[in-house]
Amino acid sequence: MAVESDRRLSGAIDRGRPVQIVVDGVAAAAYEGESVAAALLAAGRRHLRVTPRHGELRGMYCGIGLCFECLMTVDGMPSVRACQTPVRDGMRVEMSKDAVWSTVDAESAR
Repeated sequence: MAVESDRRLSGAIDRGRPVQIVVDGVAAAAYEGESVAAALLAAGRRHLRVTPRHGELRGMYCGIGLCFECLMTVDGMPSVRACQTPVRDGMRVEMSKDAVWSTVDAESAR
């Protein structure tokens, strides 16, 4: 994850204290009060997980915890919604490669 520049808005915004998270083994800057998804988007990372069936990349979609497209592994806990999870110093985040958001398989529900 190469960080080209910080994409956060500047100006009249109060931020929490700076913290550092580790994303797929690479350190990334974040601020207390940001969600994991917001910190990753600000760092230039758009892909948050890989679909289990077809291996397609997914990123944040709704940003309010309804769609489950932002599932990641956070501190070893799989299927955590990155858009709803606040960052904290030292948090370890990994792209999910086998996220499951429902106990009902989409194919069997048809």
